[in-house]
Order: sequence, then structure tokens, then C-alpha cells
Amino acid sequence: MAEYLQPEKKQELFEKYGKTAADTGSPESQVALFTYRIAHLTEHVKKNKKDVVTRRSLLRLVGKRRQILDYLKEIDIERYRKIVKELGLRR
Repeated sequence: MAEYLQPEKKQELFEKYGKTAADTGSPESQVALFTYRIAHLTEHVKKNKKDVVTRRSLLRLVGKRRQILDYLKEIDIERYRKIVKELGLRR
């Protein structure tokens, strides 16, 4: 589906932000993957202003990332602060 997101790139993100290379479910690795996808879609939407479907998908991804970050903030504030700092996210 998404040519920009090669399996190698996903693996690299999971290795860097997950606990292990196979750790695809931790909040940190999910947030890192969503952040990568959001950055890509943001560039696409800037170029294609009339692409409403992609804009909607982008907003859904941002919402999902926000939910995961809120969850992480509730369970472990230190992990939350670390991932926000590493990824350079606001808030």
C-alpha cells in the first residue's frame, strides 16, 4: 500500500524505539511509526491541497498517536517524556 514505508524502515524504527527489534506493540514503537507516517503524509497534503481523503487519514493518525501518548502519560510519565523528547513532539 505505502511505498514510502519499506519493511526495513519499519524494522529500523522498532529497533530504535522498541524494547527489542520484534517489539512492535509497545507504545513507544507505535508512536515512532505514527510520527514517521504523519511526517510523510503532511508533506503529501502540503503538495496536494485538494486531497481530502489523505487529509482525513492524517487527522486520524494524529488522533491515534495522541491517544497512545495519553495512555503512556497515565501509566509511566518518564517513558512519555523520553519519547516526546526523542521524537521532538510538542506538548
